[in-house]
Amino acid sequence: MSASPVSSNAVSPATAAPDAVSRLVSNSRPIQARIDLAALRHNYLVAKRHAPAARAFAVVKADAYGHGLQRAARALGPVADGFALLDLGEAITLRDAGLRQPIVLLEGLFAPGDVAVCADYDLRPAIHCREQIAMLRAAPPGVRLSVGLKINSGMNRLGFLPAEAPAVLAELQSLPAVASVMLMSHFANADDARGVDWQLERLAPLVAGFSGEISFANSAAILRHARAAHDWVRPGIMLYGGSPFSDASAASFDLHPAMTLTSRIIGVQQIGAGERVGYGGLFEATRPTRVGVVACGYADGYPRHAPGGTPTLVDGVRTATLGRVSMDMLACDLSQLPGAGIGSTVTLWGEGLPADEVAAAAGTISYELFCALARRVPVSEVGADSSSGVSSNAAGGA
Repeated sequence: MSASPVSSNAVSPATAAPDAVSRLVSNSRPIQARIDLAALRHNYLVAKRHAPAARAFAVVKADAYGHGLQRAARALGPVADGFALLDLGEAITLRDAGLRQPIVLLEGLFAPGDVAVCADYDLRPAIHCREQIAMLRAAPPGVRLSVGLKINSGMNRLGFLPAEAPAVLAELQSLPAVASVMLMSHFANADDARGVDWQLERLAPLVAGFSGEISFANSAAILRHARAAHDWVRPGIMLYGGSPFSDASAASFDLHPAMTLTSRIIGVQQIGAGERVGYGGLFEATRPTRVGVVACGYADGYPRHAPGGTPTLVDGVRTATLGRVSMDMLACDLSQLPGAGIGSTVTLWGEGLPADEVAAAAGTISYELFCALARRVPVSEVGADSSSGVSSNAAGGA
């Protein structure tokens, strides 16, 4: 029997150009992060409900906490009062995307040339040291921009001490390049029992004599310390469905997960008592155990230090990891899930399994899980508003 003819235009992985091969095999590995744009918008509006008299800078630093800057901008653009981030390039990206809301640069100026760029793109750098004031003083004639004055009220990272702030404020207000000044500070303990009162007391004399805008409150302060809201609040982790508190879940504040990381079982092993799993054999079975191997590892952003027993969902049913996380795989216990097998869906965190819970088991915080999502993980979107112009299944912006 003769062989079937082969089209001369057929593309095979062996002969295709690299980009064609990439298209042929793209997304064949089952891991995927799903970003819920509706959840981002919902969580922003939760922040607004907790601070109804304030406007809110959506904090989209670190590539929107790993969710994708442009993706977050498309989701939040129609509702956000403003944005806050670190990088000048990312701020320009937001402007080029058509966003006209105020944008704050949380670490301010890094080089003298940043001053003119900030003026050109109407960006507001936070000024936290004398060197940045010198950059403003040396600005070209005609340059005017609004700035933030960062006050070190106890965090001891960036900013001027409250005692020196009045003189610094007067100096900034005297500079030709400065159009207006917003007071800024950051809370060190808004998420724990110490709270914010001790920092607010340090800030009170400065606030009392100030007539401009003020921005102090982060996610924890928004949710538990309403008196700290002032003119602008800065929701960060709460936008992405994470709780800033170790004693309260995101769901208790009506926050929805914006990122769900899923994969599938790609292998199953049946082991007996005394057998071990993974590098170092950290898990030793005490009974016959059915082990599921998941296509997810630390090269995908899952924390290598997550211990055995970290929660996962397999086909929607809770189970736990076994042994050490590998670069591309991790193991989970299928002993009580007889219906699960190769192809079963595994939720690593997100819908049905809070990232905060996974992070706590791994000895970290959900911020780190989100920010560590690897570039090799495909990303899809759901919950797009028709006004955003984003396809519900579109990937991109990460």
